[in-house]
Amino acid sequence: MKYKDPKQPINKRIRDLMKRMTLEEKIGQMTQIERTVAADHVLQKYSIGSILSGGGSVPAVHASAETWIDMVNHFQKNALMQRLGIPMIYGIDAVHGNNNVYKATIFPHNVGLGATRQVIIHAFLVYLLTKFDLINSTNECNSLFNRDPELVKRIGAATALEVRATGIQYAFAPVIAVCRDPRWGRCYESYSEDPKIVRSMTEIIPGLQGDVPAGFPKGVPYVGGPDKVMACAKHYVGDGGTVKGINENNTVATWHELLGIHMPAYYDSVIKGVSTVMASYSSWNGVKMHANRDLITGFLKKAQGFRGFVITDWQAIDKMTTPPHANYTYSIEASINAGIDVVMVPYNYTEFIDGLTYLVNNNFVSMSRIDDAVKRILRVKFTMGLFENPMADYSMAKHLGSQENREVAREAVRKSLVLLKNGKAGDKPLLPLPKKASKILVAGTHADDIGNQCGGWTIEWHGKSGNTTAGTTILSAVRNTVDPETEVSFRQEPDAEFVKSGKFEYAVVVVGEVPYSETYGDNLNLTLPDPGYSIIKNVCSSVKCVVVLVTGRPVVIEPYLAGMDAVVAAWLPGSEGQGVADVLFGDYGFTGKLPITWFKNVDQLPMNFGDPHYDPLFPFGYGLTTEPVKA
Repeated sequence: MKYKDPKQPINKRIRDLMKRMTLEEKIGQMTQIERTVAADHVLQKYSIGSILSGGGSVPAVHASAETWIDMVNHFQKNALMQRLGIPMIYGIDAVHGNNNVYKATIFPHNVGLGATRQVIIHAFLVYLLTKFDLINSTNECNSLFNRDPELVKRIGAATALEVRATGIQYAFAPVIAVCRDPRWGRCYESYSEDPKIVRSMTEIIPGLQGDVPAGFPKGVPYVGGPDKVMACAKHYVGDGGTVKGINENNTVATWHELLGIHMPAYYDSVIKGVSTVMASYSSWNGVKMHANRDLITGFLKKAQGFRGFVITDWQAIDKMTTPPHANYTYSIEASINAGIDVVMVPYNYTEFIDGLTYLVNNNFVSMSRIDDAVKRILRVKFTMGLFENPMADYSMAKHLGSQENREVAREAVRKSLVLLKNGKAGDKPLLPLPKKASKILVAGTHADDIGNQCGGWTIEWHGKSGNTTAGTTILSAVRNTVDPETEVSFRQEPDAEFVKSGKFEYAVVVVGEVPYSETYGDNLNLTLPDPGYSIIKNVCSSVKCVVVLVTGRPVVIEPYLAGMDAVVAAWLPGSEGQGVADVLFGDYGFTGKLPITWFKNVDQLPMNFGDPHYDPLFPFGYGLTTEPVKA
């Protein structure tokens, strides 16, 4: 059998296997189901092509890497028992590390990584230089922007190791949305409001998958070995541009705006050999993306030459109708004919398989469309060597939460911090803080809470406050960093009297948003949840304070800004809180720059750099710097 011979060219192997496959086997390859319904007989009977863990779906609470591998290998053994022995792919939402897995390294969410670029002169100055013809173009400005995509590539490589540590071959990442409105509940999954920054951050793809070799054909998926994983550029396209930032809603944009803002990072992803692209729940000018043949088949596959596979989001074809699942036959027909190759069903697989079989047998979906989808799926499986090495390798388990990966995450935290204010008018800068002090206060809901620090998509779909996984909280980091003789007092919600009488030399206040994901994070007022502002007021009215904001996006701070001595945007830093203390106390300097405009009030939204009504509290690209303290 040629398809089993690794010496044969991939196209020959695909053709040989395809001619042996029945319609049922082909449709099985197009079906992705959730692990909880992936019974042994299901995988064998239906030739299921892929399985996933939904957010928070795990083999056991606090499951070890080995337990994950046991599960994935069990599924694989059953997949290989079907007639043609086609191995299955297992996918997981590894969007900031292998974040479903207990004790995995949790990296900063993408908005923080977007801040790691080192903007040598900030965006407003670039604007002025261009306006007054001191430089010729924004292209010339780009030489002034020295971003840090190399860090993001290392994060991709570390994430790939930790995903492979659990036996999994497919990460549903990166999100390459361009967040144009922070009211969107997924804004923290976006690197920036600026498509140029998002484009540069697609360097995470070769981190996850490996560098495409010289001369490798453009648009063909590439996975470079057993320590790499398939990546997934998502959500195609315009997910970050919906009206009022409402998740899964409608993006109203001209063709020119779509191409200029939301599409560019897909060009880069395709060139870098991304294996898969996930369609967006959202619509473009009223047309559901999962039904948009012009954009999926016409533009992505034909114009851009993408030869990997296009996958749906979770239950996304159900949501093509109002109410969801109202006409499932229509949803199957419209999505497959639009160019969807794999459907993340994830539960009602028999309904999907029976529905698509009916549509093919009655000529509503052509056999050539099915064959195109299956060729794409098999191309990815052959390219990544899955036929030769289908079983997960237990020796990879050592990479889960490794110290080496945690050091990369800690570096990312340091570089992601944006210093918004440092000292009240007329005062000297507060930061960096002295390590030696008689007594200091650490306060706030987010100072000693690893779950809050990590945000959504951590252990559970929405994330969760509390001691959810292994890591270093900001309070622990402060205690690790200050002089052994410095007394550190911690109060989550101190009253004003306690602060006033405490004789503290300074205070570190850590407050922010509680974890959320997707629609649950949509927020029209963008205020800090209680008791955030009262903690700031109680502490900062009596003692010099730095306020560390642990949020997935800019929030309302203008009314309180005058009362704070220093303000740091820490975004959602993940498990390595030591990176925050590294910079607060001057072991490293502040270098981060805002990847997104910090508004004064929500009535200004949407407001992005370059808009005629641009009047921010802190402009895109802003960030004060400090020098490291010499030991």
